[in-house]
Amino acid sequence: MDLFDSMRIFVRVVERGSFSAVARELNIGQPAVSKQIRALEQYLGGAVFTRSTRLLALTDQGQGFYRHCQDILGQLDSATRSFASGQEQIAGPLRIAAPVTYGRLCIAPLLGAFLQRHPDVRIDVRLSDHNEDLLKENIDLAIRIGVVKSEGLVAVSLASSTRRVYAAPTYLDRHGLPGKPADLANHNCIAFTLLEHYDRWHFTHGAQGLDVTIKGNVTSNSSEAIREMVLAGLGVSLSPEWLFAADVQQGNVRSVLDDYQTTALPVSAVFSRERRRSARTMAFVDFLREHL
Repeated sequence: MDLFDSMRIFVRVVERGSFSAVARELNIGQPAVSKQIRALEQYLGGAVFTRSTRLLALTDQGQGFYRHCQDILGQLDSATRSFASGQEQIAGPLRIAAPVTYGRLCIAPLLGAFLQRHPDVRIDVRLSDHNEDLLKENIDLAIRIGVVKSEGLVAVSLASSTRRVYAAPTYLDRHGLPGKPADLANHNCIAFTLLEHYDRWHFTHGAQGLDVTIKGNVTSNSSEAIREMVLAGLGVSLSPEWLFAADVQQGNVRSVLDDYQTTALPVSAVFSRERRRSARTMAFVDFLREHL
């Protein structure tokens, strides 16, 4: 048994919550994962997991051992990478999670330039409009839009996402142009449900703040879907500028209520407190801050 290999597999089983998930991740059979854990338990002289048909949980001793493994493997990983040059190399795998549309439009186009600067990094981009569990999914950093409230996460500010109200000319021809936020009460408003208080849109005009409770016959948790519905003339949407930038240039969509400001959303890089931030992770964060 290679003790460090067994410790690495043990840590991944804890983070993924199952032997089969780790077997798929490592492209090995589930019996091989079970064998490593059994060998580790024999070496330790006790069980690290309590097993049942439905639940895989750490024993009390296993919880303490897991924390020690994180520290030991983190130090070993850092020492191995820094041996050659006296400092940690910007190389190796980098797993990134981002919202689908923001990742496609704003993150993916930058990856070529980053990899030219750091050719020894291998990037795995995972796009989802739901917040991934960074530990469970083995993600190094996630891009989040909006206020980060999750406990145990560290957020580094990258940029801000300015928003405007958008509608297609075909919709405005049928329903008229809103001249002030209160006019939205007479319009079909398409809400993005992943934001807190998505049914209230906030505007400012000078020193005056205006909250509008919007209504409409459709909502969505996908900014891609909202874009398509606006393009189809279904209604108006309060959306980030990057979502409709190309459509505005092409004349397929126009912004309205431009005399009123809306609340910009923070764009952050998010890490788990429990994972050590590598040089490649921080290099990517610095690169995003530079380009975003």
